[in-house]
Amino acid sequence: MILAPLPREVLIWTIARLLEGVRHVAVGAASPMPAAGSMLRRALDESRTELRLSILGSVANNFFTNGSTELFDCAGQGRLDAFFLGGGQIDGEANVNLVGVGDYPQSRVRWPGSFGSAYLYFTVPRVILFREEHTPRVMVEKVDFISAPGTSPAGVHRPGGPVALLTSKALFRFDRDRPGFTLESLHPGCGLADLLAATGFAFQHDDDPPVTPAPDGATLALLRGRVLDELEETYPAFAADWRRDLAAAQPAA
Repeated sequence: MILAPLPREVLIWTIARLLEGVRHVAVGAASPMPAAGSMLRRALDESRTELRLSILGSVANNFFTNGSTELFDCAGQGRLDAFFLGGGQIDGEANVNLVGVGDYPQSRVRWPGSFGSAYLYFTVPRVILFREEHTPRVMVEKVDFISAPGTSPAGVHRPGGPVALLTSKALFRFDRDRPGFTLESLHPGCGLADLLAATGFAFQHDDDPPVTPAPDGATLALLRGRVLDELEETYPAFAADWRRDLAAAQPAA
């Protein structure tokens, strides 16, 4: 009997679906689920095409030899198709805050900083916003500081930008023309009322939103075998937690 998908496996499968058609995807540091989703996409596509995957901090899955410098060069040359970006705050126009809470520079809570987020947001055509925590303190009406803007004024050259927001509760698509988010699907176990209460910004939605698709048996086998084994090289603690969750979900003999 195949175990039902774990919540993290639904998220990883959703990431893989968002990467369909991508030739080169890069994953930043401390991003195990985006890395797993990218590995799954590579495994699913290997009979048709070769997906180039760059995971910062990995030895086996990083062909860059000069870290983020080469990553930024690659993005600027238009040779990077997809990237993942998170934030301490994300608002309804896909603005991302990586600096802190409160009026800058007197922020009462400080985060690591913006780094190259704005540059990659402008240059990578398929940026997927990913943040597991979906609460009003993260999904806000307006970010306190814009580390990376979701949209740009008319006349600004911008080949890159957000296409989706994925959280522990739902998947949203982003409309750059409106601009704003539209609910694509709710993850199993999450209702629309729960999502509305947890989200500080307004978004478009159907009255009866669809449920996020779960991976089938063959995909689960790939996830729990090849992908989990490959992920262990870069994220051993995350892989160990995943294995423990699978063991705990096994029915009693």
